[in-house]
Amino acid sequence: MKASALRPGRVIPYTAARLSCRRHRQLWPGRALVLLSLAAIALSACTRSAPRSSSSASPSITTITTSSGVEMVLLPGGDLMMVSDAGGDESPRHKVHIDPFLIDKYEVTQRQFADLEIPDPSHFKDPDRPVEQIRWSDAILYCNARSESEGLEPCYDEETFACDFQASGYRLPTEAEWEYAARAGTRTAYFFGDSSDRLTSFACFKANAKQRTDRVGHKRPNPWGLCDMLGNVSEWCHDVYAADYYQRSPVDNPRGPEKGPKRVLRGGSWKSSAEACRVAARLGKVAGFTDACFTGDMLGCRAVRRLTDEQQQKIAGPVAGSSASKP
Repeated sequence: MKASALRPGRVIPYTAARLSCRRHRQLWPGRALVLLSLAAIALSACTRSAPRSSSSASPSITTITTSSGVEMVLLPGGDLMMVSDAGGDESPRHKVHIDPFLIDKYEVTQRQFADLEIPDPSHFKDPDRPVEQIRWSDAILYCNARSESEGLEPCYDEETFACDFQASGYRLPTEAEWEYAARAGTRTAYFFGDSSDRLTSFACFKANAKQRTDRVGHKRPNPWGLCDMLGNVSEWCHDVYAADYYQRSPVDNPRGPEKGPKRVLRGGSWKSSAEACRVAARLGKVAGFTDACFTGDMLGCRAVRRLTDEQQQKIAGPVAGSSASKP
C-alpha cells in the first residue's frame, strides 16, 4: 500500500445520535483522489434490548475513507458461530475463525462505477443507489479496477477468475466474512433480534421497497456501523455455492468449494421477504459469465481487502484476532 493511502484524521465518538447511516460527506467528482479521514468508533450500548452476542463487549471499530473516496470499516478478527434453525443449506451449525479485514460501509454505488469509468448497467438510475444488474464477473472486474486506481495489486485473474487472497487489492467477501460482518457479534436471526418486526428500520425489502432499491445508507446500520447488510440488493460473495458446504467447511477462513456453476449471494434484496433477509439465509445463482441477456435488478456487491498487521496498527493499533492483538 502506498504511504499516502491511509492517513489518520480526527477521532469521532460513535453515539446514539450518529446511528443514522445517512451520509453527510462531500461527493467527489471524476476520479480525483482525496485525503483519507479516520474515525475511531466506540460503539455505545443500545437502549433497547440487546441481541445475544458471542462476546461480552463490543470491539472497537474503526472507519476510514480510502484514497478513492470509499468509506470502509476495519473489523477485528474473531470467531463466528454460523447458526440457523432453518436447516437445509444453512446447516449444520459450525464455528469458523475470521482474520481482520476491511469492508465497505455501504454497498457499491453507481457513482463508484462512474468514477472508475465503468458502464453502469443499473435499472434504477441514481448515483447514490447501489449498482445492480451486475454479474459475479462484473463485480470482480470492479474490484480489480478499484485496486488499480489506488495503486494496489489486483486480487483476481481476469481470465481464470482465480483469486489471490494475499494480494493487497480489493475482492468480494467470502461467505463467512460476509456473515461475520452482518452478524456483528450476534447469534439471532437478524442482528437486532429473532423477530422481523423491526426489519423496516434496517432494510429495504419487499414490504417497504416501493418497487425499487433505496439510496445506500438510508436505513439504520448494524451494531458495527455497516449499512444495508440486509435488503436493498443481494450481495455477491466470492464463494462458489454448494448446498452441503457447511458439512465440510474448514474452521479457518473458509473460502467455499473450488468449483461449481453458482456463486453465493447474501443479504436478501428489495424484492425479498423478511424471511429471506435473515442473516443466515443463503442463495446460489449462476454467475452469468457469458449471458448477454443477464438481468437482475436486485444483484449488487460490496468489497473487502486484507491488511497486514503493520497496516492495521497504523490505522487503529493492534487489532483483535490478528497476531498483533492485545493480550
